[in-house]
Amino acid sequence: MSKLRFKAVEEAYKKKAVAVSAPEQLTSDYYGRYVFNKDQMAKYLSKETLDALINVIEKGETLDRGLANHVAAGMKMWAMERGATHYTHWFQPLTEGTAEKHDSFIEYSGAPGSTIIEEFSGKLLAQQEPDASSFPSGGIRNTFEARGYTAWDPSSPAFIVDDTLCIPTVFISYTGEALDYKTPLLKSLNAVDRAATDVCHYFDPSVKKVYSYLGWEQEYFLVDDGLYATRPDLMLTGRTLLGHESAKNQQLEDHYFGSIPTRVQAYMKDIEFEGYKYGIPLKTRHNEVAPNQFELAPIFGETNLSIDQNLLIMSIMKKVARRHGFRLLLHEKPFAGINGSGKHNNWSLGTDTGVGLLTPGKTPEENLQFITFVTNILMAVYKYNALLKASIMTAQNAHRLGANEAPPAIISAFLGTQVSAVLDKLEKSTSEEAIVLDAKQKMKLGVAKIPEVLLDNTDRNRTSPFAFTGNRFEFRAVGSSANCASGMITLNAIVAAQLIEFKKTVDEKIKSGLAKNKAIFDVLKEYIKISKPIRFDGNGYCDEWKAEAARRGLDGETSVPVIIDANTAPEAVKMFESVGVFSERELHARNEVKWETYTKKIQIEARVLGDLVMNHIIPTATKYQSALLDNVYKIHQVFDKEKAVKLSAHDLGIIEEISERISTIKSKVEAMIEARKVANKIECEREKAIAYHDKVLPYFDEIRYNVDKLELIVDNELWPLPKYRELLFIR
Repeated sequence: MSKLRFKAVEEAYKKKAVAVSAPEQLTSDYYGRYVFNKDQMAKYLSKETLDALINVIEKGETLDRGLANHVAAGMKMWAMERGATHYTHWFQPLTEGTAEKHDSFIEYSGAPGSTIIEEFSGKLLAQQEPDASSFPSGGIRNTFEARGYTAWDPSSPAFIVDDTLCIPTVFISYTGEALDYKTPLLKSLNAVDRAATDVCHYFDPSVKKVYSYLGWEQEYFLVDDGLYATRPDLMLTGRTLLGHESAKNQQLEDHYFGSIPTRVQAYMKDIEFEGYKYGIPLKTRHNEVAPNQFELAPIFGETNLSIDQNLLIMSIMKKVARRHGFRLLLHEKPFAGINGSGKHNNWSLGTDTGVGLLTPGKTPEENLQFITFVTNILMAVYKYNALLKASIMTAQNAHRLGANEAPPAIISAFLGTQVSAVLDKLEKSTSEEAIVLDAKQKMKLGVAKIPEVLLDNTDRNRTSPFAFTGNRFEFRAVGSSANCASGMITLNAIVAAQLIEFKKTVDEKIKSGLAKNKAIFDVLKEYIKISKPIRFDGNGYCDEWKAEAARRGLDGETSVPVIIDANTAPEAVKMFESVGVFSERELHARNEVKWETYTKKIQIEARVLGDLVMNHIIPTATKYQSALLDNVYKIHQVFDKEKAVKLSAHDLGIIEEISERISTIKSKVEAMIEARKVANKIECEREKAIAYHDKVLPYFDEIRYNVDKLELIVDNELWPLPKYRELLFIR
């Protein structure tokens, strides 16, 4: 083992669990301590200001500057009492992460050079002007056009990190286009609220608002800090570009839900302590399937807030990992041959009256509403399955989808036997069989057992990318490192568009003289039949499903750059514009960003791979080969020719294999470099991304195969990189 690698492994094995910083107190005693939530608002704002702000948050009323001034004064007082000296607009640019620029509260009390005071006005709270040219914009902003704006999102509470008051904001260009994820997310939430509320009025006219809820499950890997430092590929790309499988990895399935390693348990406790201070309701923690893989998940929350909390907890997880001698890996596929990491998005809709729209009811009327929303969601996913896939597809996630636990790169929906049986029965039923009006004029569905559908009425299908799990759909295809907003924007938008179409169709039937329930039923029957191809309860991993999905007309594209085209397909542009989420210009700009990002990710990996191979692997293999040659030479000096030939045969075989592997690796690296040079000359971002996918990326596996074979034959003491058996098992 190389000295550097030996030292890293030795230090990793010496790590002890560090003390958890959480004090001995109830979680409820410090929960939300650093969040300017409604409880804190009530203490620092006047009743009039609080009531007005709540109306802004809950009813979407306009935020005037006078109200902003009052809120800013209370927010500043609250923050400074907790040690804050700076503030920042915390936003979500198109980089998948968050961005912030910290400004001090201090201002001159009068003329320059006069006494310093702390000041924070409504103007500073409501709006700031960061440099928009330095963030991805897809051509919306040129380098010389720097102006952009961040604007306060009152629906997501401010919080304090270290000494800085963080204010969640949207980020838009000078000309009004969205340059972030939060702006279109808020628009999509408004769209699904309006559309779903209108449909709810068929069943309950008292409904005033429909909320989109999200519960994410964050999967992640941990590796020892010292080992991470000796793997340039992990440091620069987030994944291992080289490395032979460990003899033991996840095949025994003994890590899943197993006893949590002591050091990891301490890390998890620390994460929970930090998360609770920010009002993040972390509920679940456990070992995942792959070694060194773990998961945490919160209680469901409103989608906008839940996404902000996920971004914050990912940042916290990275910081806390360093304190415990770990490095956090959020890459979707950091290790070949074992499970990748996702961020399963459990999504549902609920009303302000407390009704879960994806929760089976106890009466036929409630179940008709349930079936209405499930069927419309299936229609939306069926019509826009390629678009939904495009919303979560990245260079990183492409390594995960279709491998091991992850769902395939084909969007389908799993319903389970009971719900599927109900839809099949409704599809085949005549209206007379299916609808009976009792004396109270309540509709009953003539399908046995519908009123007895229970919450957990389905099995679970881990291969399904979009699975119904009792009272929600689990969108499993979202990647671990992703901003949840990307998938949620598309999901809420397509459901909103579908519900609008549904209501329009039903209303037209009612106007033609059909009874309301009969009109609803007839439309649902048609939708159930049309959307049937999206329903698949079988094994999404098998090759037979790929062929079957193609016959059903589902999108099976696997090239990321081509998948991205779905965002600007005519039907997608029309849909997004109809619900007011994206303009056509914004969609084309985002595609430009996605293609450019894809190219850069593959480009960086290609450079790192070439460097590792040429400067680490080949010199090491050559050194070992030289030692073998020296040994063969000495054997021939000591023994007679016949015996020497016999004794040196094994070494000569290895020497020959090393030469062949090195030759192949060199030629592949050179070819990869040439392919990259050709791709780099392409000006069109889409065509460049396709060139990187088709011409550059294929060399990765070919180079890796030969390097991993060298790893098996080169002296372990010489091999320069920590191996999988060292990386994947925390001591």
